[in-house]
Amino acid sequence: MPPVSDAQRPLNDSLTIMLAAVRRALGQSSRAACRRLSTVVPVTADSVLNDPVVNQVLRDGAQLSSLSLSHGATTGISLPTTDIRPVYLEMSSLIRPEENVDPSEELVELDPDVFSQPIRRDILHLCVVHYLDCQRQGTASTKTRGEVRGSGRKIRPQKGSGRARLGDAQSPMLRGGGVAFGPKPRDFATKLNRKVIQLGMRVALSARVKEQSLGVVRSLEWPGHKTKELQQRIEELGWWKTLFVTGQEQIPGGLARASNNLPMVDTVTAADLDVYHALKWPRLVLDLAAVEWFERALGRPQIAPREYKL
Repeated sequence: MPPVSDAQRPLNDSLTIMLAAVRRALGQSSRAACRRLSTVVPVTADSVLNDPVVNQVLRDGAQLSSLSLSHGATTGISLPTTDIRPVYLEMSSLIRPEENVDPSEELVELDPDVFSQPIRRDILHLCVVHYLDCQRQGTASTKTRGEVRGSGRKIRPQKGSGRARLGDAQSPMLRGGGVAFGPKPRDFATKLNRKVIQLGMRVALSARVKEQSLGVVRSLEWPGHKTKELQQRIEELGWWKTLFVTGQEQIPGGLARASNNLPMVDTVTAADLDVYHALKWPRLVLDLAAVEWFERALGRPQIAPREYKL
């Protein structure tokens, strides 16, 4: 990859932002159709003008305010009103790639609405407390004085003995009696709005991206079922203490069988992932199906403009 000069950096950054905005201007009725894998090449004005996505937008009459590109110019580009920069990650591969093939030469574009949110510690705290509260069984139970076995006869007379007043043997003051204000079965679950939980997942994924502890692979399919082979591959990648997340309905069979006996590796589907485990595991590895699932479930909905009949 040739080095980029300081004079070309402002143009490259501006063109990168513009390309992401142009792709989102196409409507994006299908998130899967917008997944873009590209090789790492410097972005120039010629590449933008020859980009089929840009040409399609210009043919459809998309309104890009004051779009002007000049060959080699560093100014004169008027970008859309959005200030959200796209998120790009290098691809990885769980399976050993072929010779002379480097998966890191490809980039995956992530939705900034999902993977580039500001870090909100208060939202993460609410989501974690909500999850832990819902995990409590609430089955602790003690017997009150009305449930303890024994006679209801008064132990001694109320007056005349010179000793303390006592009732029956089930009194909480006596050994073997009932428990005063003891725990009873209850539900410890707390309520948290759905949108707060979704925001917590966005913040958790964004935090992983900022910490450089989020990986993306094409697929989590593992060809064998031997634990030793998967362990050797994980040691090569340095992916210990990793949670593998798939966007499929079920975890791939080969990976599930091979990772069952690995103590510091776990697998989960994207639908079952929660904010607590997204923060607990030091590293997350998503396949492209999981990225699509999160962008479809957590991304900003694309709403067509309202038509007014005049």
